[in-house]
Amino acid sequence: MLTDEYRYKILKLVQEKPEISQRELAKALGISLGKTNFCLKGLVDVGLLKVSNFRNSQNKLAYMYLLTPKGIEEKTGITMRFLKYKMQEYENLQAEIEELRRAAEESVEKEVE
Repeated sequence: MLTDEYRYKILKLVQEKPEISQRELAKALGISLGKTNFCLKGLVDVGLLKVSNFRNSQNKLAYMYLLTPKGIEEKTGITMRFLKYKMQEYENLQAEIEELRRAAEESVEKEVE
């Protein structure tokens, strides 16, 4: 199952560079080529991506990944959910840092006494 984070990253990368290879995508995502292939197939199967063939300058068969209208809509929703999640994560991290800062200050004050 694809997480929102991977779904967002894949759709973003594909939208920015439709001719991206699976190998480049795997490297950018930090996942295996097999997992990348599986993820792309899943996104095609649910109608978020469309795949078309094209030939590059070396005359080798390659693929171009295009977001479908449904894919663009889904990317927008994912972006909002992902942003909300990251903002909550940021706020939790800020609170944890503040708690650690207070604990460190209290520890220093006790040592000085």
